[in-house]
Amino acid sequence: MSTPTAYRAARTTERLDTLVADVREAVGRGLPPDLTAYLVGERLAPHLGSADLLTDEQREGDPERYRQHVLHAEHDGSFSIVALVWLPGQRTSVHDHVSWCVTGVHEGEEQERRYRLVPAAGPGGAARLVATEDVVNPRGSVCGFAPPGDIHRVWNACGTLAISIHVYGADIARLGSSVRRVYELPADR
Repeated sequence: MSTPTAYRAARTTERLDTLVADVREAVGRGLPPDLTAYLVGERLAPHLGSADLLTDEQREGDPERYRQHVLHAEHDGSFSIVALVWLPGQRTSVHDHVSWCVTGVHEGEEQERRYRLVPAAGPGGAARLVATEDVVNPRGSVCGFAPPGDIHRVWNACGTLAISIHVYGADIARLGSSVRRVYELPADR
């Protein structure tokens, strides 16, 4: 099910409109999720760090938790663009996603820990998470994921505001979140 019309933030910018058109072109090719994420990442990168991408309202954080601003959701549900605003110390839970995802750091720096799910070993065993990589994502960095293999946790470890732009292959205006599952399993490291 998709929204009947495209969702657009009440206020937008010309640069955001250009980004939407660029992403629409990449997604419209109908390629597999990993290739779509790669193409979307190429289109997102030139917009990162541009002062005219977001309105002041879309840069506002929340003292309680990182804040999500849905900037655009395509009318057919094929993609959404979201700004996540992180105050110092804010973090996600360990999670995966409902669809492919591309993330670009617009301002500040984000830290990320990526995980691999190890299934239960035998009857009565418990599944666990193994940390596979710790990454520091500075301004301008872009990364993409396509399930499976998209389990991670993200946080703002710097002393300033961090803003990241996320493009998902799903209708986040309708779903409310890109998170498919939160993991509360034992984790190595």
